[in-house]
Amino acid sequence: MQELIINENNIKDKIHTIRNQQVILDRDLAELYHVETRRLNKQVRRNIERFPEEFMFQLPMIK
Repeated sequence: MQELIINENNIKDKIHTIRNQQVILDRDLAELYHVETRRLNKQVRRNIERFPEEFMFQLPMIK
């Protein structure tokens, strides 16, 4: 298994404030773990009981 080394500044750059919540977008989290975004989302959905309710949310699309 590949060792995961994450630079603190790299994480700080990926934290955004959206609707007064600090979040990391799925694409940024997937990049940190070196996986595809769709793979990360699939694994979260398959193991949703392991995550707190507020772990993941989707914002509605604005047209």
